[in-house]
Amino acid sequence: MGKQKAAHIVWDWNGTLFHDNEAIIGATNAAFVELGLEPITLERYRALYCVPVPKFYERLMGRLPTDAEWQVMDDVFHRYYAEHRVRCGLTEGAVELLAGWRSAGHSQSLLSMYVHDELVPLVRGFGIEPHFLRVEGRIGPSGGSKAEHMVRHLQALTGVRAERTVVIGDAADDAVAALHVGARAVLYTGGSHSRASLEGVGVPVVDTLGEAVELAARLATAA
Repeated sequence: MGKQKAAHIVWDWNGTLFHDNEAIIGATNAAFVELGLEPITLERYRALYCVPVPKFYERLMGRLPTDAEWQVMDDVFHRYYAEHRVRCGLTEGAVELLAGWRSAGHSQSLLSMYVHDELVPLVRGFGIEPHFLRVEGRIGPSGGSKAEHMVRHLQALTGVRAERTVVIGDAADDAVAALHVGARAVLYTGGSHSRASLEGVGVPVVDTLGEAVELAARLATAA
């Protein structure tokens, strides 16, 4: 395939390639217990979740958490999540989609807000690292937006053009990050957001990763 038609996907990890909803909701509720908050269901989580994460807590608490409360909740969340992610796996069909996209002559990378030093061995353990030009997690404090990270991520990728790039993720923040750099976005309903909360973002919303990849190919190669 000629370079003029080559497309690039920036994949999100949590809730997109990695099906970790149960670990996420369990970790969230473990964090809530620390502040005496009632646990929430996965449905309520998906209806209310937003980035930056402190804003999500504000929706549930009626106020922003204090710095001390945020630190406690963040520490508990990550400790619980690390213990329970081992029972989670890749989203159905993810391995085949990654291999197919690569064999079609396209490129792909992975950008996550999950801490980098935890992300890389996790991705490596599933045997999918060779499919990516770059695997990048968060370095620095949690709680921010992906947009600033997306700028640096694309700049580090040789030969990848933003207008031929599609971000595939499960959160509104993935679309915001894509638009921030002049890329497209496709949002997947199987992760942290409900379809209703995603449809207000203004980008295509799909129910399977297969649909996301098909749409990404059309969007990127038409640019």
